[in-house]
Amino acid sequence: MRILMVGHYPPHGGGVANHLDSLVGELRKRHEVHVLTYGPVEPRGFEREFVHQVRVPPVYGFRGTSFAFLGSREIVKLHRELDFDIVHAHFVGTTSFAGVLAKGKTGIPLVVTAHGSDLEHTAKLALGRFYVKKTLLEADAVITVSHWLAKKALSLGASSVRVIPNGVRALTPGKEGKREFVTFIGALREYKSPETFIELARRFPEREFLVVGDGPLRKTLEATAPENVHFLGYRNDIGNILSKSALLVLPSKREGFGLVILEANSLGVPAAGRRVSAIPELIREGKNGLTFGTFEELVEAVGLLLEPKRNRKTGLIAGRVAALYTWEEVAREVEGVYRSVLG
Repeated sequence: MRILMVGHYPPHGGGVANHLDSLVGELRKRHEVHVLTYGPVEPRGFEREFVHQVRVPPVYGFRGTSFAFLGSREIVKLHRELDFDIVHAHFVGTTSFAGVLAKGKTGIPLVVTAHGSDLEHTAKLALGRFYVKKTLLEADAVITVSHWLAKKALSLGASSVRVIPNGVRALTPGKEGKREFVTFIGALREYKSPETFIELARRFPEREFLVVGDGPLRKTLEATAPENVHFLGYRNDIGNILSKSALLVLPSKREGFGLVILEANSLGVPAAGRRVSAIPELIREGKNGLTFGTFEELVEAVGLLLEPKRNRKTGLIAGRVAALYTWEEVAREVEGVYRSVLG
């Protein structure tokens, strides 16, 4: 097959870009895969001829809408040159709407994948809701990365949904040593609830807490955090950090998937996550971690998971759970969706 992926892609960072990078790598073992992404970017040398871009203004709110219309024109142009079998857009909203418009002009089949904030946030915005609902109605197939998102997609107008979870990328572990840190990894934004993690650190003053990530809340959090909290900013050596961690805490108020749970699990680190959205789909209660509702439940869960014997046992099970989520399997399931669309 000749496939066009549409969405954020390296050198862009973030969840969608990482997802696409891993999926494209697997699919290229059997197919010709091109990517259309937000410019300006400098594609990696090994795939320069397969990465296309649309230059959009770096202005929030205008950037996405610009991509919807400029991107659709570029898809039509590329299709005339390369004759794609299918377009697969990632992130339901302005990005996927580019595929909807292009489908209207070319008839090329459209598959879309919802990743989380598209259905949980964008769909609540006036114009965003239009893009989301139009996409879900027009797409030939809708994929979500969790059952939680599948329910959202159906409520917003999708006629059917295929759930295909994310795979776990291979992380480079650090040197073996003492696992001592309680770790938060994520954007320092309101919906990630990093302030809950800071408050948690006050309840365990004998433990060292790591905040990995950056965002608009960082200065406020640093000003109020106790001395046992260390802010590392955005890091590329996540494997190294997790190798030194005894526990991952995910206090997010919403998560379309929660991949960081499985990334931690892959290195034998159990997780404590809020009982919302897709998090209970990943944390198998009492096996690879614990979920919580209230803050006191979080404190109790962390206390239990930091007990040495339970920490080791939960970490071993966590590794086995993470091994179930492979990009090889994800690619095979996505290919099945393509075949069903193409008949």
